[in-house]
Amino acid sequence: MKDTETKKVSGRSLAGSICVFALCYLILIAYFLIVLVIRHKSDWTLFVAENLNAYLSFCVSSFLLYAVVYYYYYFEDRNFLGKAKNVLLIFSVFTVTMIINSLIGIYVNIYMRPTAMLALLFVFLFNRRQAIMLNFVFAILMFVSDFYIAEFTAFDHVNAPYYSLLMSFVCGTFAIFSASNVKTRGGVILTGAIISAPTLLVVFVLKLANSYNAWIEIISSMGFSVFGCFISAVLALAFMPVFELIFNRLTVFRLRELTSTNAPILMRLQKEAPGTFNHSLIVAQIAEMCAIAIGENTELARAAGYYHDVGKLKQPDCFVENQSDYNIHDELTPELSADIIRSHAHDGYDLLMQAHLPEIIADVAREHHGSLPIKFFYNKAMKYSGGDADIRDYSYLGPTPSSKIAAIVMIADPCEAAARTLPDRSPERVERMVRTIIEERMDLDQFADCDITLRELSVIKETIVDALSGVHHHRVKYPSIRINRDHNAVSEDEYNDGSM
Repeated sequence: MKDTETKKVSGRSLAGSICVFALCYLILIAYFLIVLVIRHKSDWTLFVAENLNAYLSFCVSSFLLYAVVYYYYYFEDRNFLGKAKNVLLIFSVFTVTMIINSLIGIYVNIYMRPTAMLALLFVFLFNRRQAIMLNFVFAILMFVSDFYIAEFTAFDHVNAPYYSLLMSFVCGTFAIFSASNVKTRGGVILTGAIISAPTLLVVFVLKLANSYNAWIEIISSMGFSVFGCFISAVLALAFMPVFELIFNRLTVFRLRELTSTNAPILMRLQKEAPGTFNHSLIVAQIAEMCAIAIGENTELARAAGYYHDVGKLKQPDCFVENQSDYNIHDELTPELSADIIRSHAHDGYDLLMQAHLPEIIADVAREHHGSLPIKFFYNKAMKYSGGDADIRDYSYLGPTPSSKIAAIVMIADPCEAAARTLPDRSPERVERMVRTIIEERMDLDQFADCDITLRELSVIKETIVDALSGVHHHRVKYPSIRINRDHNAVSEDEYNDGSM
């Protein structure tokens, strides 16, 4: 498989992201100026004149730190900067977190500041690697704000900037690694308790070095710091749904909500296309197992499996799993039938985007058939036309999978459907079927746009064989014996009651 190439980002897109970056920076600078005006009221101009160098130093330093974040994404993931909302998300989190920390520092206590809030938000909204880098920048930004504008912290100790730096960096780093595998919102609160341990140690050591004889101050500061850890977790939980909704971000919590059978689209699928719904449940289960096997996001794989065929909601009766005895395609031309069948991929993408689901799930719905031919109707057209049919008229419109999750669903989808038709579901027969499906997609370059490897495809094949052997196993037939109240058998017809 060839690696996915970095897409070119237009100059207009970059210009838009730079404008958003500048706007967020100006909001931060304006906020501190407003606080200065409020605190000094009529004397604020005099205060600015006396401390102009410090304020300008803060402005320049914070600009450089914001620029480092932009610079990081410019070289690490330029496509990310192609969408202005991504830049707005990052710097909105920075700005909101800085404002909350400064307000608590001004009006409550410096140790109660939720210094781990930004780390918790980013580890769920993005990933651990990005969260570590962004938390590092945030820690320095906290240091700079306290160093140059100590007036805003309501904390006169000369070591306040160093307290802010250490607490932000240490608490944030512990929060990132503690929350990496958290799957529930209650787990986030528990993370707040976990990070209180290193926080207590940092505060104790720093306060002891400067106030070794003021035990009441040391203990109270440690108590405030523990409370600040819990505030970090609570505020992260409070703001996370806001950022999820506004910026359509995908977190483990939202994935679990989307894969609940009470999700609106899944309820529609269950009611209007029950055959497709049952098929999707098994595909999701298989996709999840494959994701575990190759180290991909299991929640995302399960969600992609659930939603990959929602485009069939447009015309559910046109798909065989939702039909009974009547097949509408018996009355249609092969061309029209193929057009109906292939449209479900793009219909699914449109439906999911209209419902404001994450684009990555909608992409799987659009890509899970790639540009594969619809062989049944192509073969039918070849018979009707005497061999004069263009296969492109009987193929899906693409694009091909752009992620490993989409590739997994592309394989799991036909394997589950094909397994239902196998009279012999022995592991050998299932393995041959799965291998044929994967090799066909490789021959047709369906994996050319995703970075899946041959080894991962081999692991996926073995996983699907094991999964299908477990899902589609043979049932044991029992004699149909109806037992009455006296425990007497009244019938001896054989039947398969499906209990095994």
